[in-house]
Amino acid sequence: GVLLAVFQQITGINTVIYYAPTLLHQAGFGSSVSLLANVGNGVVNVGMTVVAIRLIDKVGRRVLLLIGTVGMALALFVLATTFAVGGNTLGHTASILAVVCLVVYTGSFAIGLGPVFWLLISEIYPARIRGKSMSIATIANWGANFVVAVSFLTLLNTISNAGTFFLLGFLSLVAVVYFWRKVPETEGLTLQEIEREMA
Repeated sequence: GVLLAVFQQITGINTVIYYAPTLLHQAGFGSSVSLLANVGNGVVNVGMTVVAIRLIDKVGRRVLLLIGTVGMALALFVLATTFAVGGNTLGHTASILAVVCLVVYTGSFAIGLGPVFWLLISEIYPARIRGKSMSIATIANWGANFVVAVSFLTLLNTISNAGTFFLLGFLSLVAVVYFWRKVPETEGLTLQEIEREMA
């Protein structure tokens, strides 16, 4: 549960939400267009979360988690490559590709790691420690969010946009491997059945 919490943050979602206008401005968009594109990104986040809510009991938590995190990794690697080829100030076509990558990344998060993490931590812990365990996972989530948020601009300045997004893409791939190997499917099981299986 704690690793799920940390992966939700170190794969970069809140940095994209917090700093998307800055990134879009660096990519060559004006300030007003950058803010408008960020609003569109937020609409995608909400819309895909609604899709996830409708799918989560039909296709399962694990499937959405894996598909979403793979989508995040792919979008981050394409975004990193776009910055690696075009530099920090992108041309028109590369700027559009960067926006598409941000939207795909956010949509992938919103259908997978975003909502699935919160549901899983309410299901995987035994009843006798569920409340305390969820609290610890939530503290880990916000702690990881703090670390990522305060280090993101330093990373951009130190290893560039491309290097930062390659790093986030790599961390997303590590998350995929961990989820594949360790995260159980809980869809269709009662809390008591999940507790017996986890034991």
